[in-house]
Amino acid sequence: MNYFKQTILGLIIFSSSSAIAQNNSDKSMQAMMKGDYKTAIMQLEKADAKDPNNADVLKMLGYSYFQKGDYENSIAIYSRLLILKPNEVSAYYYRGKARLNIANDPKESLSQMRESFYTTAIKDFTKAIEISGEEDTQGLQNRALAYKDYAIFRSYKVKKGPDKVACIALFNNSIADFQKVLTMQPLRKDIIDWITYDKAQIASLK
Repeated sequence: MNYFKQTILGLIIFSSSSAIAQNNSDKSMQAMMKGDYKTAIMQLEKADAKDPNNADVLKMLGYSYFQKGDYENSIAIYSRLLILKPNEVSAYYYRGKARLNIANDPKESLSQMRESFYTTAIKDFTKAIEISGEEDTQGLQNRALAYKDYAIFRSYKVKKGPDKVACIALFNNSIADFQKVLTMQPLRKDIIDWITYDKAQIASLK
């Protein structure tokens, strides 16, 4: 599933069918197509203020915040969207990616929150896969990366046997997801390399 295409399609549907802020919708679509997410956010925020329960507006606004690198606002908007549309796969996918990006932020001030962001990112990708099916290679690949990154984060603090077991389990989960992707998309060198990396990390913990 191509979530970018799904999001752009949603924008087209929104601009053609919504009676809310038609002038803003045209401007936001043009801005997004140009990659001008700052302008898109400005226009979509106006539309959101007029109709805070418009799922199409929220979908585009969450995506624009994500592309702008404003992950906290993206998470907040997608969380609102999921209240209205609890089976919106793209919302789980991009909220998961936003959470993973925050978890991987090297800023020391985030260190206390990183574990929570890793675990909630994994939950989001799992929900996206659950809704869209086990052939969702984007969801599987991103969950595999989240498992890997979370395992690396936990491995820095490994001191006892149970901690090592937990880290190895996370790396194995990552490998399992990568292998599912490889089954559907054989000979992908990036996936093969990630599996090799995970196995090397497991070996280093034993």
